[in-house]
Amino acid sequence: MPSFSELPSELNRDKLVKALTSLGFSVSKKGGKGSHIKATFEKNQKSIVIQGKISKNVLKYLLKEIETITQVTWEDIKKKL
Repeated sequence: MPSFSELPSELNRDKLVKALTSLGFSVSKKGGKGSHIKATFEKNQKSIVIQGKISKNVLKYLLKEIETITQVTWEDIKKKL
């Protein structure tokens, strides 16, 4: 898990979604409320909800959730951004 200083101050959600899609997630805009979207990991059908604006705190939480359900690390995601 990266430290706060290693994370970007703000990350474009579209770039994150594109990276997650290339790592095996499917994305549905119907799964979340309002500006939230749902990303489901195809191998085990577990999902996360991604907010419209991704700050450092939100990104840290999302990365923790992603790593817990998929074993995909921040390093893997960074390579796809």
